[in-house]
Parts: sequence; C-alpha cells; structure tokens
Amino acid sequence: MRTHKTFLAIVLSISLIASSCGGSGTTETASSVAETSVGGGQSAVQDDVSQKDVVRVAVGSAAHTTLVTALKTAEYVDVLSNAGPFTVFAPTNDAFNLLPAGTVEGLLKPESKDALRNILEYHVAVGVYKLENLKDGQTINQVNLENVTIGVKDGKYTVNGANIIGTVPASNGVVYVVDAVLLPPAIK
Repeated sequence: MRTHKTFLAIVLSISLIASSCGGSGTTETASSVAETSVGGGQSAVQDDVSQKDVVRVAVGSAAHTTLVTALKTAEYVDVLSNAGPFTVFAPTNDAFNLLPAGTVEGLLKPESKDALRNILEYHVAVGVYKLENLKDGQTINQVNLENVTIGVKDGKYTVNGANIIGTVPASNGVVYVVDAVLLPPAIK
C-alpha cells in the first residue's frame, strides 16, 4: 500500500508542477480509454494531434491488449496518462501467455489488485531512460521501489533478462516493448 501511495504522490506532484506551468487549449471527452476510467481524469482528454502518451501507445497496439486490461483493472490508466516522464517496460500479449496457466486471470480478480499493482509498478520508472544511454549492469529503480537490471550485449538490450524488442517514444516518456513479464523479487 505504501508503494501505491508513493507512486500516486510522485505522479500528483509532477502533474501539479506541469499544470502550474500554464498552457491553454480545449479538451473534449471521448476515447475508449476514457470511457473506462473513473472520474474522467487525464486519460479523458482527447487529442488526436499530439504524440500519444504511454497509455495510448499501449492502447494503440494489438500486441498489448492484456497490458491495457491490467492497467484498467489496477486503475492506473489516468496515472500513466499524466505528464510523467515515465519509462515503461511493456510486455506483449505473448509475454503474458508465457506465465503459468491461470496467472493473468488470477491477477485480474478484485482480491488480487495489490499484487497486480505491484507487478505493473515494477514495469514503470519515473524518468526517461533513453536506450542509447543504458549501460550493461545498470540498475533502475522502479515505481514499486525495486530495481531492474539492464543488460547490453552485442547491441541487444535486456531488462532482467527480458529482451527489449521495440522502442516507442511517447509524449510523457518512452515505452520499451519487452518479451517477458517482469516479476518483482518478492513474487518470484
């Protein structure tokens, strides 16, 4: 629970700073992401012109429907639609399918919300870690306060052994597509 509060406090602080910087514009409510979010937060803002945020990158990818379902279930759509910046390691549907049978279904149950949030938070770092700046053996502290370890060998990048198979820049950070679900040390 402390981790969730810490994550929300960080995001709220960043959002308040970003909103105090001004800016004007109009917003409209729409989008399939906004329809599922409670309270019509940041994800309810429709913007078809600007670069997509990390959530909309995932929503726009047919390979990330399980991740999007998990974000909705954990009620993290609005949090990750905020200003960030975030580095998100986004497992594909195939990555989720590699988990033992029944794992995903179990995590999507209401009584597993804390465990789901812990796993999702282990896929997110506050800040943008550009691929070209990542070093072999580098550790990155994730939102759940656990570290992941970057591997670099022969021009290929991994995070905790999962291959980084794609990079998608977002308006509020960067999304690295990975081929495995990262499990926090306490869950392994």
